[in-house]
Amino acid sequence: MTGSESNDVAPSDAGAFSDWLAGMRAALTGAAESDVACQGCRACCSSSQFVHVGPDESDTLAHIPPALRFPAPGLPPGHVVLGYDEQGRCPMLTDQGCGIYAHRPRTCRTYDCRVFSAADVEPEDPDKAAIAVRVKGWQWRYPSPGDQEDHRAVQAAARWLEVNGAQLGALGPRSATQRSVMAVELSDLWRAKRRPAGGVTGPDVQEVRAELSRRRR
Repeated sequence: MTGSESNDVAPSDAGAFSDWLAGMRAALTGAAESDVACQGCRACCSSSQFVHVGPDESDTLAHIPPALRFPAPGLPPGHVVLGYDEQGRCPMLTDQGCGIYAHRPRTCRTYDCRVFSAADVEPEDPDKAAIAVRVKGWQWRYPSPGDQEDHRAVQAAARWLEVNGAQLGALGPRSATQRSVMAVELSDLWRAKRRPAGGVTGPDVQEVRAELSRRRR
């Protein structure tokens, strides 16, 4: 799968790649929210996903009934997750859409399924089939050579993480989603090492580990 293949899925404009990359990075740091043209799609709300809510998200927590909040595994007290029902739907999802959209968790504000297309990674969990279908429809635009170079760097980072992620220990990705997000975060390491002919080589394990450690401080 690549960002331009849609098979029998209706194509959707994913935007200019470099603009999206800058926006996605801003969302991951909390400086902005993702701006996804969902067009009525609710795949991410109905794919058996646990939604993390941090203890600082007081407005969100005030709009989620305590009975729907569960301690987040592996995180300090105060961090919770929203579960899902037997159909894999978020308990806050209604027939009209998100019931707390204006107060939705930070996780939802930053989620962007285009990250899978950007990294050329397919959601591997069968519960994420609806997301995988949506991802196949995204089509990127490359208004400048820089857009193509940025995309190649993200894809190269994702491939490297797939092969070498285990060497990163606890810092490494544990899912397709984490691998895609890390590829976006780390792609400048590959962008900086591009070959004059347009190919992309990569950093070593120590460089990647150091960058991830810096970002997790």
